[in-house]
Amino acid sequence: MHPNPTISTSETLRIFLAHLAGERRLADKTVEAYQRDLAAFLGFMTSHWGRALHLEDLAAITITDFRSYMAKRRRGENQLSAASLARNLSALRTFFRYVERRWDIKNHAIGLLKGPKPQKRLPRPISILASKALLNQSKTSDKRPWVAARDTAVITLLYGAGLRISEALSLRGSDTPLGDSMMITGKGGKTRLVPLLPVIRRAVADYVRLCPYAVEADKPLFRAIRGGGLGPRALQEKIQILRGALGLPETTTPHALRHSFATHLLAKGGDLRTIQELLGHASLSTTQIYTDVDAKSLVAIHASAHPRA
Repeated sequence: MHPNPTISTSETLRIFLAHLAGERRLADKTVEAYQRDLAAFLGFMTSHWGRALHLEDLAAITITDFRSYMAKRRRGENQLSAASLARNLSALRTFFRYVERRWDIKNHAIGLLKGPKPQKRLPRPISILASKALLNQSKTSDKRPWVAARDTAVITLLYGAGLRISEALSLRGSDTPLGDSMMITGKGGKTRLVPLLPVIRRAVADYVRLCPYAVEADKPLFRAIRGGGLGPRALQEKIQILRGALGLPETTTPHALRHSFATHLLAKGGDLRTIQELLGHASLSTTQIYTDVDAKSLVAIHASAHPRA
């Protein structure tokens, strides 16, 4: 399709985001991340060039322009980490490929651009004993029994089923009563089958029984104090209180429970392919980081237990 020179880059971005949401059916949060990254870049370029950009200007952006943008994001306000900048550049490459495919506008400079190599960060799970202590502590963590039951149910889903916090909080009333398994739609719209242990089903059933709000099919299952949907911040604050009471490290977060789920399964003999499916990872290489965590724990145990250590 030949470009219309009157199309602004903001309109180009709108069309691209509609493509991501409509044709590629990416999750809302993924589309929002693309929007943030690309709006930041286009805003920088508008300031850098001193004028509004149009569609055809995208072909003229130079390697120096790209590097200036990267330098600003690394050293300016709201600095990006190496990992975040790598994600930002990935969004740019996807955007420019789309522009070339749809409007036949090619930017040669972006193919020369190399981003920072992000450091490999290993997950930081907590121990099996700490996970159990966190769950037990949550059962009596609030003077309102239904709130304690709610928080226990969510924490049990994170650790017992390996859900992301957003996945647990996205459950609706129609998902109850829980069965032996359920379908979860995670990042990138990827759907997976998640087995549910009896302890998870009991925890959620206890919460439903105690909850003062009627469980309605089209409303969030987990409710806030005033009846709206429970937000992630409330659970993050609760786990912060629990880890303080138990003397657990600051790395004890809702997402650390998902890491713990995977690490403990691996330590007990679970195979990587199964754990990949349970976590909803698109690539096995993402799941393989847990083998590094398990190896690191084995080294630590060996160092502390061997008589010649």
